[in-house]
Amino acid sequence: MSQPVWLITGVSNGFGLLLTLRALKAGHRVVGSLRNKAKHTAAVQQIEAAGGEVIEMDMTEPQESIHKKIKAVGRIDYLINNAAYSSFGCLEQMSEREVNLQIATNVFGPIYVMQGALEGMRARRSGLIVNISSIAAKDPLPANSLYAASKAALEAASESLLKEVASLGISVLIVNPGAFRTNFLGQFQTSENPLPDDYKDTPVSTTLQKFAEADGKQVGDPDKGIERIFEIVTGEGMAGELKGKVNRLVIGEDALTRMKNNNDKLVHDFTACEKIARSTAFD
Repeated sequence: MSQPVWLITGVSNGFGLLLTLRALKAGHRVVGSLRNKAKHTAAVQQIEAAGGEVIEMDMTEPQESIHKKIKAVGRIDYLINNAAYSSFGCLEQMSEREVNLQIATNVFGPIYVMQGALEGMRARRSGLIVNISSIAAKDPLPANSLYAASKAALEAASESLLKEVASLGISVLIVNPGAFRTNFLGQFQTSENPLPDDYKDTPVSTTLQKFAEADGKQVGDPDKGIERIFEIVTGEGMAGELKGKVNRLVIGEDALTRMKNNNDKLVHDFTACEKIARSTAFD
C-alpha cells in the first residue's frame, strides 16, 4: 500500500489526538475531525505542525452533511470512529434532550461517517473501519445506562456491518478500552435533572462518586493503548499479529477482567435457559 490515509474523528484530545500524532509520526496521511477548531487551537496546531489535516465536523450534523465531508477527504484506508462523549446518571432522570444527544453523537454520527466512507472502500475493495467502543458496552455499570446503550448499539451495528462487507474486502474492528488516563472522566456530563432522592446512597450515587474520584488515577496508559490500536490497524508490533484474525480488540486489564466476568454470567444464563429455549417450537 502507498501512504495509508486515516480519517480519525474526535481528535481534540485523548485517544483521537494521540492516535493521529502516532500515525503522522509513521509518515501516514491523517485527516482528523473535531467540532470546533477555534475551541481546540492547541490540538489543531499540534496536528498541523506534524503534517496532518483537521476538518470541522459535529457528530450531530445531518446525514447529508457528514456524508459530504467524509467523501471530500477522498481515499480512506483506515476509518477510526473515535468521537463520543458520556452522559452519566440514572436512566430515570435523563431528559429527552440528553437521550437524543447521547444517541445522536455516539450512534447516528458514527453510522453516517461509516456510510460516507463505504462507497469508496467498496470501489477499491479494501478498507478498515475501527469503531472505538467501551467496556461499558459489555459490562455496564450503574449510572451508565445511556452511554452503555449507545456503545452497545454501535457494537451491534459493527458486527452486522462486518457480515455485510467482508466479501467486499472491507474489515470492521471493535475496540473495547478499559479505564485510561485521558480526560474522559474529567469531561463526563451528569444529567441536567436532579438525581431522585431514592437513588441517593445506592449504586447509582456511589458509582458517580467513584467516577469523579478516579479521574487522573486510571491505570491505563493512553500512549500504550493507542500503540496497540496502531499496531492492529497496520499489522505491526505486538498487536499486529491479530490483524485480520479478531473482530474485537480489548485493551486494559480491567476491561479484560470485567468482560470475562460478564461473559461467565452470560454463559450461566444461557445454560440455565437451554431447556426453556428448546420448549417453544411447534409440536
